[in-house]
Amino acid sequence: MTRTEPPVPLAKGRLGLELFLVGFLVLFLELASIRWFAAYVVFLQFFTNVVLIASFLGMSCGCLAARSKRDWLGYFPALAFWLVAAAFFMFVGYDLWGGLAIDVGNQASPQEVFFGTEFRNPDVAKFVVPIDLIAAIFFVGIALMFVGLGQVLGRAFAAYPDRVKAYSFNIGGSLAGIVAFSALSFAQTPPLVWFAVVAAGVAYLLHVRGELTRGQMVRLGALMCLFLVTLKPGSDFVTRWSPYYSINYTAATGGIFVNTIGYQEMVPFAERGPSYSLIHLLQQHSGGAPFKDALIIGAGSGNDMAHTLRFGVERLDAVEIDPVIQDIGIHEHPDHPYQDKRVTAHLDDGRHFLRTTDRTYDLVIYALVDSLILHSSYANIRLESYLFTEEAFADAKRVLKPGGLFVMYNYFRQGWIVERVSAMAEKVFGCAPLVVSLPYRPTVDPNEPTGFTMIIAGCNPRIADAFAARGTFWINHVPPKNLAVDGFDVHPDRMPPAERAEWDPIAPTKLLHDAAAPIRASDDWPFLYLRGRLIPDLTARSMLVLGALGLAMVYLFLPKARMRIDGRMFFLGAGFMLLETKAVVQMALLFGSTWLVNSLVFFTVLVLILVANLYVLKLAAAKDIAWHYAGLLLLLALAVAVPIDTFLNGGLVWRYALPCLLALGPMYFAGVVFARSFAGNADPDYAFGSNIAGSVVGGLSESFSTVLGFRYLLLVAVAFYLLSAWGPSIGAKGR
Repeated sequence: MTRTEPPVPLAKGRLGLELFLVGFLVLFLELASIRWFAAYVVFLQFFTNVVLIASFLGMSCGCLAARSKRDWLGYFPALAFWLVAAAFFMFVGYDLWGGLAIDVGNQASPQEVFFGTEFRNPDVAKFVVPIDLIAAIFFVGIALMFVGLGQVLGRAFAAYPDRVKAYSFNIGGSLAGIVAFSALSFAQTPPLVWFAVVAAGVAYLLHVRGELTRGQMVRLGALMCLFLVTLKPGSDFVTRWSPYYSINYTAATGGIFVNTIGYQEMVPFAERGPSYSLIHLLQQHSGGAPFKDALIIGAGSGNDMAHTLRFGVERLDAVEIDPVIQDIGIHEHPDHPYQDKRVTAHLDDGRHFLRTTDRTYDLVIYALVDSLILHSSYANIRLESYLFTEEAFADAKRVLKPGGLFVMYNYFRQGWIVERVSAMAEKVFGCAPLVVSLPYRPTVDPNEPTGFTMIIAGCNPRIADAFAARGTFWINHVPPKNLAVDGFDVHPDRMPPAERAEWDPIAPTKLLHDAAAPIRASDDWPFLYLRGRLIPDLTARSMLVLGALGLAMVYLFLPKARMRIDGRMFFLGAGFMLLETKAVVQMALLFGSTWLVNSLVFFTVLVLILVANLYVLKLAAAKDIAWHYAGLLLLLALAVAVPIDTFLNGGLVWRYALPCLLALGPMYFAGVVFARSFAGNADPDYAFGSNIAGSVVGGLSESFSTVLGFRYLLLVAVAFYLLSAWGPSIGAKGR
């Protein structure tokens, strides 16, 4: 859509409202897109930073095109409709056609494990699509969807006489956007509601310009109908939206799918699930007393709890992070474990609970803890990453009573993950853990896939001694049948064939080791599922592809009369993105990896920017940015020099206030530097577009955390800020 005349100037008051509304819509749409596309674009939940970076890219391109005669906001209804339709039909196609596989970094022998990808082998599939291609297509599509709002923002910045006030209006809208989306997430509203808010906002912006055509109204209506179709319950399942996932629950089977991937199945104790009883059976028949106080992290819908309650526990703390999965367990589990008076349910992040509880336990269980989503789009860590670090294992050790056991079981997928977890447990507890597999396998090779594996840590040799003295332990497929027998005394070879098939052998599994010592995960490098300190090939390819696509889009939208980027604003954007990444990661470690903590961090960051703007508006001291640069670099140097685990113990000020200052303090100084630089810029649309383009580079640079860790990732931010102080232009002026 191309104008023949420039847009009619808006009054100053209307411009302020527009800046506020666009700030609201951009942040709201960004969060909604991250949630929705992660659910419907298969496996994109592991790469939600693609959506985040695409939204920044689209905003940048829109700001750079602020003076273009083409109105990109008018394309939003069609772009959004076709992009959502493409994602939805891809989801349906993948669900219906088993011959389609998606290659996610060679899941047969991966450098990084993504749970759920192993169910379809690209080597035998009829048609294979690399996740790189899918990510690239939606990267461009989502970026284009944001161009219209970015263009409106750039035009409003250019028209408003006071740059810092204009930016403050925009930040105020962003604050309102994050509050509104957080409220809708808390209420567990469906995507129809989210995108209805966006559609109403876009329709208003088009209307005030006299550009809301009948065709656009039809397309916005069609978009809402498309979301209505995705809400329609299936014949055998119900869809609910938690703050983390799209959750499909099938009442007939008790199955729970999250973001298209099978996740949990509620099973009655009377019928199935003997592995949930295994640790209790081994404890009982090795001569140990029943566990009296137990903690289950990852309690989910309740299977582990139902079994634990059968073995004499007197108190059970059940920690689950997802409110919808917990709610399904409370109301739908056939054994009703959550209703037992011995159970105390906690809706919390497991690491946060471990760090803050003052109770001690005979048994701590990590029960199939494996999220299928990133902690946030700013950092390449999973929701449970901070449970699988040496420091987390030390927290588990702290809450154990003398002689207590720390048990982890899961389908770890790869032998090197089992080896890593075992090595970390041995380092923390001072003795080698016991490893068992179900079904039994004599060895675990780090270079081969694994099945269900249980790792029993804690320097209590009783169970290992029982295996050594009594041999193989046998477990029946039907849990109640294990209650009346001692598995060490079972002899399936003396049973009829039909009965013999019901019993599985259990014995210690020997870990084979690579020549090099396994790399252990830490709070600074929490990458359990990454084989080494490296940037995986998949990530490297994605950085190159997305970087090239981003450059191409910026080139296309950059006015040809000025083929350059504002260097200072560009590097300020890149540095700030990495500061946000570090802040999100550090706050997750301090306060938990919940969606609410993430929302509060983003809200706090925006408040700091707003405070920095007010400071620049009100105080003459803000005009000298040299000492603000000095404060910024000094705090960054301290954050690099002081490891985060320094603050994991101690009083309130030492444990929370100081690390928050180190994480958030630099953002205030960076906000002052940005606001002052922005205030004096003659081309605010161009400057803001350059800044957001820098954020794209900063987002791609976050991948270096898998090599450097998050502490030394700040060195990259320091480099960006030094470059911003130098302030070179990137590119060359056109004629």
